[in-house]
Amino acid sequence: MSDRIERMRARLAQLAPTELAIEDDSHKHAGHAGARDGRGHFRVRIVAPAFSGEPLLVRHRRVYAALGDMMLTDIHALAIDARTPDEIQEQK
Repeated sequence: MSDRIERMRARLAQLAPTELAIEDDSHKHAGHAGARDGRGHFRVRIVAPAFSGEPLLVRHRRVYAALGDMMLTDIHALAIDARTPDEIQEQK
């Protein structure tokens, strides 16, 4: 696992996720303007009780806030799937 993903995991831990998956999609964007400066493209799936009752925009803002300065130094693009455990159960 890459250092960036480890740091992302550590920062997102403050949301107490019951599920957390982070994929580095940077290789799919080679040559892209945002990739030239070394920042990456990532996909995050996070399931956390902390998102209960929150609209999608607030959930995304919480993820961005948890990642903090990594959004400026390490991450160019971030796809977020943020759900509650109840929402996951409803899908089954």
